[in-house]
Amino acid sequence: MTCCKQTFTFADRDHPLLLDSGQNLWPVTLAYETWGELNSDKTNAILVLHAFSGDSHVASHPEDDFSDNGPGWWEAMVGSGKGIDTDKYFVICSNILGSCCGSTGPGDENPITGKRYGLDFPLVTIADMVRAQRALIDFLGIDVLYGVVGGSVGGMQVLQWCVSYPDMVRSAIPLATTMRHSALCIAFNEVARQSIMIDPKWQQGGYSDEEPPELGLAVARMIGHITYLSDQAMHRKFGRKLQGRDAFSFGFESDFQVESYLNYQGAKFVRRFDANSLLYITKAADYFDLDKEENPEINRLNSSTTKFLVISFTSDWLYPTYQSRELVQALKRNGCDVCFCEIQADCGHDAFLLPDEHLTSMISGFLEGVENSCR
Repeated sequence: MTCCKQTFTFADRDHPLLLDSGQNLWPVTLAYETWGELNSDKTNAILVLHAFSGDSHVASHPEDDFSDNGPGWWEAMVGSGKGIDTDKYFVICSNILGSCCGSTGPGDENPITGKRYGLDFPLVTIADMVRAQRALIDFLGIDVLYGVVGGSVGGMQVLQWCVSYPDMVRSAIPLATTMRHSALCIAFNEVARQSIMIDPKWQQGGYSDEEPPELGLAVARMIGHITYLSDQAMHRKFGRKLQGRDAFSFGFESDFQVESYLNYQGAKFVRRFDANSLLYITKAADYFDLDKEENPEINRLNSSTTKFLVISFTSDWLYPTYQSRELVQALKRNGCDVCFCEIQADCGHDAFLLPDEHLTSMISGFLEGVENSCR
C-alpha cells in the first residue's frame, strides 16, 4: 500500500553488514517510501534509485500537503497514469546508505563510541548501497523486482543491482549514467570535496549541527550544479543578464544572474544536506567501476535474462552519450537483451529529471513490453 516515509533497520554486532572496505557496519537504517499496491504474488515491484543528493521522496502521496512535503524529485514520472504507473506497479524508493536523509550515514551515532560517526564512518561503495537495499527488498518479501530504474548515481545502482543480483531483476532502466567515472568527473568531485575540507568549520569531519561548514558545502554544490546544466541551458536561462542592477558594480558582488543563481543554489543546499555525506557519496561514485580491465564486473551479466533500456541525453556532458554506448556494447557482448535511445535535449545532465513526453512514453512502453513478454 502507499506509505509515507518509513524506516527499516537491520544488522547488529553479531550479524553486521560487511562492506567492500572489509569493515563492518551496524545497525543499518534505511528510510524508504512506497506507492501503489503490491500484488498477491509480489511480482509488480519497481525499485527507483535516486541520484547522489536525492532522497526517498520520489513522488508525492495522495495525502501529502505540498506546503510541508513538496513534490517528489521525479514527480513527472512516478504516479497514477504516469510513466511509472502506480496504478499498475508497487514503487519503492529508499534513501542510500551514507546519506543524511533518514538512512545511516556519517551524521549518525556510532554505537561503539556513543558519539557522531564523522570520519569514523566507514567508506561505502555503490555495491554496499545495493547490499543494504537488497536487505530491504528481502524484508518486504519480494523475490524478484519487476524493474530497477534510476539516473546518474541512481543509474550506477541500477547496474550494480543487475551485476550483484541478476536473478532478482526482470528489467533495468539506467539513465544518464556510466559504468565508471571519467577523470573529468573525478576531478569535479575532488574539487567539491576540497572546498568542504578547507572550510575551517569542517574540523576534520567533527563539526556540530550548530556550526557546519556551510561555506564549503555551498561552494561544493555550486560546482556540482554547473555540471548538471549545459551551455545551451545556461545561455537560455541567464546569458549575460545582470542581477538587480543596470551596470557593473566594479567589485566582487554578484553582478550576473548566473552568479546569483549559483549562490542561491548553494545556500539552499546547506539547509538540507550534510557535508560529510557529500564527501562519502561522491567518493563511492568515483570508486564505481564495472569495466575494470583485469576483471570487468559487467561480464557477470553473461546470459542474464534482464531486459535493459539504456537512455542518454544529447547535451549531457557529465555522462556523455559515448559512455552509454560503451555500456550498450558491453551488454550486447554478454548476450543481454538491450534497447538504447539517445534523447535530444538541451538541458544537460538534469534532463532525465525534467518532464519529457518522449521519455515518459519510452519508459512506460518499455515496462509494458516487459509485462507482455512474461505472459
